[in-house]
Amino acid sequence: MGGIVLLIGRVVFSFFFIYSGFNHLTKLSMYAQYAGASGVPAPTLLTALSGVMILAGGLSILLGVKAQWGSLLIAAFLIPAAFTVHKFWGIADPMMAANQAAHFWKNIALTGACLMFYGLATLNPARWPYSIGRSAPATTI
Repeated sequence: MGGIVLLIGRVVFSFFFIYSGFNHLTKLSMYAQYAGASGVPAPTLLTALSGVMILAGGLSILLGVKAQWGSLLIAAFLIPAAFTVHKFWGIADPMMAANQAAHFWKNIALTGACLMFYGLATLNPARWPYSIGRSAPATTI
């Protein structure tokens, strides 16, 4: 049962990043403009790079291939994005500040999930069921 629950969690978690990475790449101009307005340097390059990072990370977790590295790729995107794009402190408009605070804390919480996935995939890879090359759990979680 635990293997199925982990699989469902991986699917839900990874699709968020697969979808977001796809959007970063297919709507590059729009996303880069937003990043540039937030003060991100070289916004087109960094938006494209971040799109590749989160797309690769999401696919890695979904497929169970090098999931620990996929988790770190996503975390390496989330933390800088939280502090550069979603810096809510100092925003005068309370609605805009609240919106950016929600995105900031979402990124921080998702980073925590990435670290948990990293730990699970690193400490006991045999308990990473339903992955490419492994169809059923070796043991129950």
